[in-house]
Amino acid sequence: MDVEEPAYESEVSDNTKLAQEDALEHHGEPNDGEGTETQETVYAELETGKTEETAGKEPVNEHYYEESIQEPADDAEKEDETVGALPEPVNEDTEPDEIPEDMEINKKQSEEKEHTEDTVAAEPQETEVPVEAENYSNDDLVGKSKETEQEQTEKAKKKPKLLNKFDKTIKAELNAAEKLRKKGKVEEAMKAFEVLVSKYPQSPRARYGKAQCEDDLAEKMRSNEILQKAINTFEEVASLPDVPADLVKLSLKRQADRQQFLGHMRGSMVTLQKLVHLFPNDISLKNDLGVGYLLIGDNSNAKKVYEEVLSLAPNDGFAKVHYGFILKAENKIAESIPYLKEGLESGDPGTDDGRFYFHLGDALQRVGNKEAYKWYELGHQRGHFASVWQRSLYNVNGLKAQPWWTAKETGYTELVKSLEKNWKLIRDEGLSVMDKGKGLFLPEDENLREKGDWSQFTLWQQGRKNENACKGVPKTCAFLERFPEATGCRRGQIKYSVMRPGTHVWPHTGPTNCRLRMHLGLVIPKEGCRIRCAKENRTWEEGKVLIFDDSFEHEVWQDADRYRLIFIVDVWHPELTPQQRRTLPAI
Repeated sequence: MDVEEPAYESEVSDNTKLAQEDALEHHGEPNDGEGTETQETVYAELETGKTEETAGKEPVNEHYYEESIQEPADDAEKEDETVGALPEPVNEDTEPDEIPEDMEINKKQSEEKEHTEDTVAAEPQETEVPVEAENYSNDDLVGKSKETEQEQTEKAKKKPKLLNKFDKTIKAELNAAEKLRKKGKVEEAMKAFEVLVSKYPQSPRARYGKAQCEDDLAEKMRSNEILQKAINTFEEVASLPDVPADLVKLSLKRQADRQQFLGHMRGSMVTLQKLVHLFPNDISLKNDLGVGYLLIGDNSNAKKVYEEVLSLAPNDGFAKVHYGFILKAENKIAESIPYLKEGLESGDPGTDDGRFYFHLGDALQRVGNKEAYKWYELGHQRGHFASVWQRSLYNVNGLKAQPWWTAKETGYTELVKSLEKNWKLIRDEGLSVMDKGKGLFLPEDENLREKGDWSQFTLWQQGRKNENACKGVPKTCAFLERFPEATGCRRGQIKYSVMRPGTHVWPHTGPTNCRLRMHLGLVIPKEGCRIRCAKENRTWEEGKVLIFDDSFEHEVWQDADRYRLIFIVDVWHPELTPQQRRTLPAI
C-alpha cells in the first residue's frame, strides 16, 4: 500500500491540532443523519501527514478530497508570492549532454514509499492502511501524473542532465559525496556536501546533494525541522545561475512534494505554479498543479487546469479522472461518468485509485445503471475495496467484517443495555431541543439524499465533546460520559438524527472500518421506515438498538406519515487494540 507516512514529529502544538481538528470537523465530517462520513468527503485525508487526516485524505470536503489546511505561519510569506515574479521559462534543449553514472536521480525520491496510515514516531508497529492504493495523494504526490508519449520516449533515450559545465569540472568530488549518500551513510554524505557547498557556493549539484541528504536525514531522524531545511535547500538549488533544466525540475518537484507532506499546501502551490511557468510544455506538471488546487479546495482553478490539459492532450487519463471527479462534486452526475470511466480504462499512472472506482460506481448508481457493481467488483479485484459491499478506504487490516452485529458480538453490552434502559430520557431531551426551533438540528449537506428532509444534532465528533450542544441535553451527555468506547471514538460521532417523510438516502459507505454504528430508536412510525446494509433490510424499534458496520453500503427510506427520530452512537471496532485507539488519526 503506497501511503505517505505522517510528518516525522508526533508532537504538534495544541493550537495547530485544534486548527486541524476544526478543519476536519467543518470539511471532513458530513452532516448526515444516518450513516456516515462518505467517501465524497475524505478523498485525500492522509495527504499532509501532520496528523494524517489533517489532510487526506483527504484529502479534502465534497468540493475536493482534502480538508482545509491551516497554513503554518512560517509558510505564510510563500502564499503571497506571485507567478509574475518567476524567471523566464527554461529551454530544456540547451543543457549539456553528459551525466556521470553516479549522479543519477535518487530513485527514492520518485518511487512511492510504502507506509501505513497510523505510523507514529512513538508507536510505529501499528499497521492501519487504506485498502486502496493512495496513488498520489498519500505518497510522493508530485510528478505522478501521466507523461506524454514524447516525454516517455525521450526519457528512454537519455538520462536527466544534472551537471552544468562547472559541476563537470568537480565531478569526482561530487561522485565521492554521492556514493556516501547512496550507501546510506547520510551523516558523512551531509558533511561532504556541506564542504562542497562551502567550497563551491554556485554549484547546483552540490547544493542539490545537500538537500537530498537533509531530506534523507529528516526521514531517519523523523524531524520536521530538518525537513524544512531540505525544502529551503531545494528552493535554493533552483534559484542558482546556470542550473540544468532537469535539476531545476527535480528540485522544485521535490520541494513541492515535501511542502505538501508538511501541510504547507499554499506554499506548495507557489512551487507548482513556478514549475508550470518554467516548463509550460510539460503536461504532467499541469496535472500536478490541478491536484494542488484541488487539495486546497479551489475546484474552480483546478477545473480550468484540467480543461486546458484535455484540450492539449484529449486522451490524458489522469486529467480525465480528476475532471470527472470535479464534475461529480458539482453534482453533474451523468456528465462525470464518461470522464471517470475513460480515465480508469486508460490505465494511465495515477488513475488506478480506489476513490475513482468509488465515485464512478456511485455516479452510475445514482443514474440507475447497474454497471456500478461491475466497477465496484473491479475495484475489489484491484485491491482497493475489501469487498464489493465494504468500500471504505481508510481501514485497519484484519478486523472482523460483517454488515450487522449483535450487542454480544461487539462486547459493548453494557452500553447497549444502558441506551435501551435510558431511551425515554434520551428521546425526551432530544424532542425538547427539536421543539426549541433554534436551528440546532443541521441539515445533511453532503448530497446523500435523492429527496427529502434530514438533519442532525451532534454531541460528540471525532472524540470531542460539543459543550454547547450538551447544554441542551445535559442528562444524555452525562450518561454517555461513562462509555469511552463511544465518547472517545475519534472516528465517529454521537448525534440525534431526524428524518421527515418522503426522504430517500442514496446507497453510500463510510470512510473507515474502524468503527461500528449504533442506532437507538426514539420516535419510530409503525411502518414506512427501513434501512438496508449490504443485502439485508431492517427496521427500527423504539427503545431498541440496531448495530451495523457503516463501511458496508447502506441505504435508507422514510416513507412514513410522520418524522422518524433516532440516536446514533459510534464506537470503536471491538478488535482495535488500546494502542490503535490512541494513535489512529481522527475522521
